[in-house]
Amino acid sequence: MMKSTLKLVSFVIICAMGLSAFAQSKSKRDLDNYRQPDKRGINVFEAPKDSVTSFDDIYVRIGGQSTIQYQDLSHENSGAVELKEIGGNFNLATANLDIDVALFNGVRMHLRTYLSSRHHPEPYVKGGYIQIDRLDFVNEGFMENFMKYATLKIGHMENNYGDAHFRRSDNAQALYNPFVGNLIMDAFTTEVGAELYYQRNGWIGMVGFTNGKLNQDVANPDTGGASFLAKLGYDKQITDDFRFRLTGSLYNTGAVRNSYLYNADRAGSRYYLVLEDTEATAKNNFRSGRYNPSLRNKITAIMFNPFVKYKGLEFFGTYETATGRANSEPDDRTATQYAGELIYRFGQDEKFYVGGRYNKVDSEDPSGDDIEISRFNVAAGWFLTKNILAKLEYVSQKHDGYNSASIFNDGQFDGLMIETVISF
Repeated sequence: MMKSTLKLVSFVIICAMGLSAFAQSKSKRDLDNYRQPDKRGINVFEAPKDSVTSFDDIYVRIGGQSTIQYQDLSHENSGAVELKEIGGNFNLATANLDIDVALFNGVRMHLRTYLSSRHHPEPYVKGGYIQIDRLDFVNEGFMENFMKYATLKIGHMENNYGDAHFRRSDNAQALYNPFVGNLIMDAFTTEVGAELYYQRNGWIGMVGFTNGKLNQDVANPDTGGASFLAKLGYDKQITDDFRFRLTGSLYNTGAVRNSYLYNADRAGSRYYLVLEDTEATAKNNFRSGRYNPSLRNKITAIMFNPFVKYKGLEFFGTYETATGRANSEPDDRTATQYAGELIYRFGQDEKFYVGGRYNKVDSEDPSGDDIEISRFNVAAGWFLTKNILAKLEYVSQKHDGYNSASIFNDGQFDGLMIETVISF
């Protein structure tokens, strides 16, 4: 425990030194074609595309996040399976270390490490990528008319399926999320692959391929086909007050050894130990409150996301359907998710907000049950600075349709969450 503590302290000192050293060159920390990790990154989806470059020499940007929650939730079920007793207290503080490096004109590297997370209290690499916005390393001005609008990302990275993952909490990076928890079906995975983007006049197109594997290894080489990703959308600031965005996304695997689209998050959910049995631990039972339809070996998922912002009022929606099966199942099953968020931001520079979210999942469960999970969140937030956010949330979640032997039979939880986020 002491070694882990010393590691965390060392990383924090390094990050603080980096922040102090570059405090006088604030603009230099604002890398090209880069989503800011502070308040300026809110409602940013794909990294902005701008052909103007500020590259001078190799530059290393050290950043990070630190987040902690106070949880006061209660849960209950039919009593068929005894639940673990939970009460009000603090959850484990989580932390990220981000290293972003401008390597060349139009070439940038990103690496994120989870320093502390619910599932991995020890440092654990999430992944990283190379982002290419210019091809000057081939020859100055090479394909510049195409690269004015195109971006190529290659790596073991968070794959761009849907828009909801841009608003989710990624371990300690919870500043973009106006709520404390992510969606019930939390679509998020990190696979080795490449994505090609084309952004022009508000239109966004993306195609990508991955090897369909979360955990990389050379054993069991017969792992099936790759995963295919695609996105098409439109994002435009129509007037100074009005912005409109609509995207549709696809994630498809013909056959994989194990699909992780809805259970790839190694950090863990925010609602610790809800609807878990008496033997559960926060580390091992780290997906509390989420749902994975377990479409293990074959999956086709489609997500549509509208986003509308008028002055301080914004709406973000999700419609998602996932169809597939495990190899042991004769027929495909389908899970459908709906979510709607309404947020009102106000005050100087929109430093305050209030909002609500409704989230519902209908699924043909592997058990044979037709289940329904619904969640309602109400939240308020205050940006003390552009790097510090405090949130207060009420959450209520109910489970229906589970058989009498399931721990989720008549399962529900509700209560308050308080979260503070530091991101730089």
